[in-house]
Amino acid sequence: MTPDRPSSPLWQLTISRFKEFLREPAALFWVYGFPILLCVILGLAFRNRPVEKMKVDVPAGMAGAEKLVDALKNDPQIDLAKDFDEATSRNRLRTATTTLVILPIGTAPGYEYLLDPTRPDCVHAKNAAEAALLRYDQPNRTQPKRITFEEPGGRYIDFLIPGLIGMNLMGGGLFGIGFLFVDMRVKKLLKRLLATPMRKRDLFLSVSIGRFVFVAIDILFFLTFAYIAFDIKVRGNWLALVVMVVLGAFCFSGIGLLIGSRASRMEVAAGLMNAVMMPSWLLCGVFFSAKNYPDTMQPFIQALPLTALNNGLRAVINDGAGFESIWLPVLILLAWTVASFAVGKKLFKWN
Repeated sequence: MTPDRPSSPLWQLTISRFKEFLREPAALFWVYGFPILLCVILGLAFRNRPVEKMKVDVPAGMAGAEKLVDALKNDPQIDLAKDFDEATSRNRLRTATTTLVILPIGTAPGYEYLLDPTRPDCVHAKNAAEAALLRYDQPNRTQPKRITFEEPGGRYIDFLIPGLIGMNLMGGGLFGIGFLFVDMRVKKLLKRLLATPMRKRDLFLSVSIGRFVFVAIDILFFLTFAYIAFDIKVRGNWLALVVMVVLGAFCFSGIGLLIGSRASRMEVAAGLMNAVMMPSWLLCGVFFSAKNYPDTMQPFIQALPLTALNNGLRAVINDGAGFESIWLPVLILLAWTVASFAVGKKLFKWN
């Protein structure tokens, strides 16, 4: 029998491999669907947009501010803000709400640029403002000073660390809880526990509490390392930070329970968890601001649990916030926690 005939072992084995692949939805998604999903998400975040005006602040109430305002107010490249005081303008620069602050130097001629040189948008705003000011003050050509902005919480690493903490809490909850239940189901351990005088709630809470102990150690180590290596301090209420971490841990434990409530194969559970985590890393402001996405997507993005967790962590760690500033992230995380545990408990399969 020749190898090229339809009834040959080579032909049959090849066809069987194709059939196995086509009958596995998770494989089809990860091979063909997921790369397209990533392209769509990243394309929306870094899409071509019309040229936007660069936001520049000239603090009000300072001697010489009127001259700067007159020079900049009609420039087509600059969106001028002149109604904030110096402290507010500095905070706007720290939180990336504005790109440049120009400070007049008292009664003396001249002015100072306040900017973060590591941000390209700040450098572009500085160049545009300098050109406008030199055109306005051509005869005098006052030489400006450039000041590096080094306010606490204004560096990219300050933005990144809370996002990595949120990403860590998400991964720990999903893999630490979801994989655990699937593994116990595969090994028939859940079936044995079913025969004991135990309620589902006891099992779920015991696993979540155990997971939280490991999370607490992990986050404490992470914050210590960030302080030693990058001088990142918690500037807000420590109790508010603890509340955000606890809620984040329980929220993603509930989502992990929901994912692992019925999966009976490790491959299926891994696919579901990655399908939740990877888009969340891109959408929820872990590595770059979620504001990069279109305004029409913002209500959906801001309602996601990882976005709420990252927003709350950054408010406490970088902005020095307390409970009064994190009530919305807390409510969003509570809603996801209650919903995921309730649905996961209802769908949970022992066998």
